[in-house]
Amino acid sequence: MPQNAQTKGGLVTYVTVNGAAKASEFYQKAFGAELAAMHPPDDKGRTMHVHLYVNGSSLMFSDAYPEHGHPLREPASFTLTLIVSDVDSWFERAIRAGCTATTPPADMFWGDRYAALKDPFGVAWAMNGPVKKS
Repeated sequence: MPQNAQTKGGLVTYVTVNGAAKASEFYQKAFGAELAAMHPPDDKGRTMHVHLYVNGSSLMFSDAYPEHGHPLREPASFTLTLIVSDVDSWFERAIRAGCTATTPPADMFWGDRYAALKDPFGVAWAMNGPVKKS
């Protein structure tokens, strides 16, 4: 797998998870991500870098390396938001893959359709898109 895959998007999110290789597989299933690059696991089974393309942008993550000042912390105070054309289909795919719903899809006061969920690694995700025409 190439190690210097092209970075997509003007802002790249980099998160730490417990089980980067498993998270890579999960995000491919739940969010239609494409693997761009991944370092092989070390002798402890940790992966120091994964790069995925998700919905036209780059998402990067790794396992924790506390001995190098990079401990695992529970994800908090942020949400990864996907801007999509069909909130309901993205939401259903993520739920089928194993995400937990926190806000089911609904038309919101700001004029968009919105949903929120949490993945098995503790990361909060949201989906925002157009209201479906009846």
